[in-house]
Amino acid sequence: MTARILIVDDIDVNVRLLQARLEAEYFEVLTALSGPEAIAACARETIDLVLLDVMMPGMDGYEVCRRLKTDPHTQHIPIVLITALDQPSDRVMGLDAGADDFLTKPVRDLQLFSRVKSLARLKLLTDELRVRAQSTMSLVRDGDILGRIGNGGASGHLLVFEDGDGTADRVQRFLRSEHRVDSAAEPGPVLKSPETAALDLFIVSLQAKAYDPLRLCSQIRSNEALRQIPILILAEPTDELRTVKALDLGANDYLVKPIDRNELLARVRTQIKRRRYDESLRQSLRATIELAVTDPLTGLNNRRFLETHLPNAIDRARADCKPLGLVIADIDHFKRINDGWGHDAGDSVLRQFAARLKESLRASDLACRFGGEEFIILMPEADEVAVRSVAERLRRLVADQPFDLKGEAITVTVSAGMAMLDAVGDDAETLLKRADRGLYQAKNNGRNRVIALAA
Repeated sequence: MTARILIVDDIDVNVRLLQARLEAEYFEVLTALSGPEAIAACARETIDLVLLDVMMPGMDGYEVCRRLKTDPHTQHIPIVLITALDQPSDRVMGLDAGADDFLTKPVRDLQLFSRVKSLARLKLLTDELRVRAQSTMSLVRDGDILGRIGNGGASGHLLVFEDGDGTADRVQRFLRSEHRVDSAAEPGPVLKSPETAALDLFIVSLQAKAYDPLRLCSQIRSNEALRQIPILILAEPTDELRTVKALDLGANDYLVKPIDRNELLARVRTQIKRRRYDESLRQSLRATIELAVTDPLTGLNNRRFLETHLPNAIDRARADCKPLGLVIADIDHFKRINDGWGHDAGDSVLRQFAARLKESLRASDLACRFGGEEFIILMPEADEVAVRSVAERLRRLVADQPFDLKGEAITVTVSAGMAMLDAVGDDAETLLKRADRGLYQAKNNGRNRVIALAA
């Protein structure tokens, strides 16, 4: 993948060298030679990642990072601090300033490109979440939607695969202050357990003896229930080739031993945030699809769904030589309810009607709110006797049990028209029209009845 990267360093030769390495991998690169210039560039341009030198005159990298992370317009941009300082206190200071990651000079290609690609993917997720949040007023009013979803990458549930050399124990000790950390000696049972899908992160050591860590990465990525869970690799300094292979197989990040606690915490936080953003996007997509095909008042499918589904149901019934019935039901005198008790009462009647409609259906039937007080039942593999039986059951459920309007019982009735598919002459439009004519006749004949018209 590609990304738009801002390099910030006061030494021009450092900027040019890093720019050449990134452009050779087809990243788009912008540059800044000072902290104020970097802040202005982030405010003006679309930036996917900032590579920020720490030691700069005037405004150092820590201060630049703090300012970018406290500005609502730039706080979502991932920042990697690049420094010659390698003391734990320097890393703690970078994390406190809001940095997402840090690299120690001299920066090797594997370190650079694995971090850049991982954080660029995270930025892609945050951008999509921000767009969706801006489209939803309830989320827009929540000023820190990403922070709320990601929870800062804290309070995660991790699984460390045992490696036999004590690394898993050290990882658990380093992380238990922020996360729930479990361990496993045998990957097989873990991969088969349904509870594993709820994890936020796998940590896998390349030095494991009891299992093949590269094959484990492959098994996780090929498992439909687990493939979205990030993988953090622990590697020896001499394990560069196997680390590259692990990243190719789907690992998200790596950490070189000996393990630095602050670096481990930073990388775990980043991966957990990515996991949570990714899951939030999937939930958002499911919710968007549900909203597109569901009537929010009654919880039934809506007209849009029916118009898409009905032609397919007709084609399937025709191909399988099976019957297909359709009922249009309309609440009688619904306008009187709205005029007499108000629209809130009308909405209550619609919800209660939908509940009774669901009670009258077979498991294979589909109920939709077609519009207003009009509902449609689609009944695959149902003959005329079965279709009429369902329609009459609905009519009785409505007429025989008063509806409750804030403690007052009112009588409601429903009229219905039904039609059976003519496999030769019908399409969706003609089937609907025939059922609608039956409904019209039921209204004219006194309401509270079911009328069927032949093709």
